[in-house]
Amino acid sequence: MKFKHKFNSHFIGFMRLIPWIFILCLTISDNLCSQIIRGDTTQKRIALVFTGDEFGDGGEFIRSALKKNNIKASFFLTGNFYRNTFFKNIIQRLIDDGHYLGSHSDKHLLYCDWDNRDSLLVTRKDFEADLQKSYDELARWGISKDKAHYFLPPYEWYNDSIVEWTKQNGLQLVCFSAGTRSTADYTYPEMGSRYADSRDIFNSILDFEKTSASGLNGFILLIHIGTDPRRKDKFYHLLPDLLSQMKSKSYEWVRIDELLD
Repeated sequence: MKFKHKFNSHFIGFMRLIPWIFILCLTISDNLCSQIIRGDTTQKRIALVFTGDEFGDGGEFIRSALKKNNIKASFFLTGNFYRNTFFKNIIQRLIDDGHYLGSHSDKHLLYCDWDNRDSLLVTRKDFEADLQKSYDELARWGISKDKAHYFLPPYEWYNDSIVEWTKQNGLQLVCFSAGTRSTADYTYPEMGSRYADSRDIFNSILDFEKTSASGLNGFILLIHIGTDPRRKDKFYHLLPDLLSQMKSKSYEWVRIDELLD
């Protein structure tokens, strides 16, 4: 028995589109893979990441807590921070202690609109000039681009264009893992409903660890090395307790490159 198939023009047209659909899927996949917001979720490892621009009041406290617990962390700082002579000592001590130091841009630019993320506020030329200046500052501290190829964008706010430009400059864009309120540690009471006190932030981390299927495995946990003086309740003061609690749950604190390389 012979079976005859009737192929209409619509079906033939669809078949011709398949190679292009495949290429489009590869492009989307490649773009998604160009940003990293979490490591291996099967491994009980956490990368503790600090960002800094104009404030660095927690530097010595944070360094001391990390040193006491024999933990290496990652610090993504702006060119503004690296140039600030007030922060000279803490930067050198972090380097001496073996922490990862990377770029958080030069001038802490806002790359895209808060309400319309697809709307860029910088040109590619602006982006690359600012990025290069930040790596010029890192070079002054003896840190080459190949030793700091992870880039964490300012405000942790970016779009596909920024991801692609970062990649084309030989760098890997990383950002924090979503699920906790750790990034709200910069807020202060005058912000009203946006303010998050340190105990609530701390509990949000513990709650996520308990309720998420993968816990904090592969997590990139971001907090700030310093915050506005209007915030009196500094979250970094709870860091020793956080470090010990996660250690008691068999998590290993590692540098960002150790988590992702």
